[in-house]
Amino acid sequence: MLRAVLSASLLLLATSVAEAGGDPVLGKHVFNRCMTCHEAATDRDKVGPHLMGVVGRTAGTAESFLGHYSEAMKSAGAAGLVWDEANLAEYLKSPKLKVPGNRMAFSGLSNDDDIANVIAYLKADPKP
Repeated sequence: MLRAVLSASLLLLATSVAEAGGDPVLGKHVFNRCMTCHEAATDRDKVGPHLMGVVGRTAGTAESFLGHYSEAMKSAGAAGLVWDEANLAEYLKSPKLKVPGNRMAFSGLSNDDDIANVIAYLKADPKP
């Protein structure tokens, strides 16, 4: 009985981890919603900062965008916010909740699969 419960638990965990990995190709399609304001395949800024190399970067520190970040985003970075997968997932779900006072107009993605896929796309090098 215990072996069956452990097996089922491991299967569930493995499925969750696989889903959390996301699909960069699907993420590229979801990222189309972001392309008006952000670039991810190059270091070109738009209305918002470029997102090339964003995973692992401290919030509010893209060198080319330093003069344009909101005080809220600069403060979040100064307080230690790093764009790892967990923080990106929270931010993509609700930008205003994760970093209150930031200027991003986008209200967030509601679908967890879309979020995982966008993060996979942002991490992909080269981009699909």
